[in-house]
Amino acid sequence: MIYYKTQDELNLIRKSSLLVSDTLAMIAGILKPGVTTEWLDQQAESFITGHGGKPSFKGYKGYKHTLCISVNDQVVHGIPSAREIKNGDVVSVDCGVFMNGFHGDSAFTFLVGEVSMDAVNLAKATRASLYKGIEMAIAGNRIGDISYAIQHYAETVHGYGVVRELVGHGIGKKLHEDPEVPNFGTRGHGAKMQEGMTIAIEPMINLGTRNVVQENDGWTIRTKDGKVSCHYEHTVAVMKDKADILSSFDQIDAAIASNVNLYKEKETIG
Repeated sequence: MIYYKTQDELNLIRKSSLLVSDTLAMIAGILKPGVTTEWLDQQAESFITGHGGKPSFKGYKGYKHTLCISVNDQVVHGIPSAREIKNGDVVSVDCGVFMNGFHGDSAFTFLVGEVSMDAVNLAKATRASLYKGIEMAIAGNRIGDISYAIQHYAETVHGYGVVRELVGHGIGKKLHEDPEVPNFGTRGHGAKMQEGMTIAIEPMINLGTRNVVQENDGWTIRTKDGKVSCHYEHTVAVMKDKADILSSFDQIDAAIASNVNLYKEKETIG
């Protein structure tokens, strides 16, 4: 069942989502070779609780951490550990915040140091595909319009693998609500969108095959061929003429620009 939000509720979701964005920006400022994913997770939890929020992921279906940190061929749900970040790593960080009764959810892929041009191009295309999907998140369209836009850009235009097994989702008082938002699909199909629907759109795009496998830890998803994957996510409100993006990458981009250890995009996409 889809729960449509009032403007007051959208404002509360925006506050949660912007704290997610600020948390990811904080991570962007401290991410460098030699730090562990576990340490990054600890910094994120302290930051969120210090700003009046609670980590949405911690305790969700038994998950024990604040962030999901997925490196290189890990697609999503990577568990923070003693693993050290290395020069050339592609690091996807997914974060959720619960505050004032509502969740916010966003993800960003960071390129550490000297990364391959294949990884750079994949990250650019994945981020751009997110905004292609967001353009379709307007009242009167259907979920399949978002799905098709993402798939067509990533798969048909660029030849990348679009993950099928994991999808975006509704978001609000619960971290995962109806409807599901796949990153592949057919225009004109799926739930019809109305004003006040809030969804997390999150393309997960692989350099090679779209096929994935799950590790024995029960969480981590990897690409089947071992090639790199990227993941970007925004929390979005469906509106009449243009989607309202409730999270933000602006502060993340600013933090990347100030961190000498991260690859600097030649141009901002979106």
